[in-house]
Amino acid sequence: MIILGIDPGTVKIGYSVLDTKNGPKVLDYGLISIKSKDKTERLAEIAKNIRSIIPKWQVNALSIEELFFFKNAKTVISVAEARGAIILTAVEAGLKVYEYTPLEVKQRVTGFGRADKKQVEKMVRILTKLETPRLADDVTDAIAIALAAYSNK
Repeated sequence: MIILGIDPGTVKIGYSVLDTKNGPKVLDYGLISIKSKDKTERLAEIAKNIRSIIPKWQVNALSIEELFFFKNAKTVISVAEARGAIILTAVEAGLKVYEYTPLEVKQRVTGFGRADKKQVEKMVRILTKLETPRLADDVTDAIAIALAAYSNK
């Protein structure tokens, strides 16, 4: 199975592509930077970017982080809209969709639901054998989110 892991956002979206055939192997990862300031154009841009990744890697499943509490209501609404565009794009492509809270991702990846960013990054590197320099937090989170679905298979 090929899993697309997504850490949703409105301006930047962390993504990873994980192959689960012979243990978890990261095939691709990065940040999708959304340039448009217009809300509807931004959602279309998000969908277009996700749509380009799916066939490139023959993705079978999407693993995406669920929303958690935000102090800013405007931010939570924008991220929810971005998640909706991503999930709709995945469903239209025929992907199985997995959703995990941040606590569930940390629990599945580190064994501790309150793990900090450094602990998550360390386990991501151990589980995937990644030897790259420091990754952006959004990318590390996207890999961890994909690993959460991998642990569920």
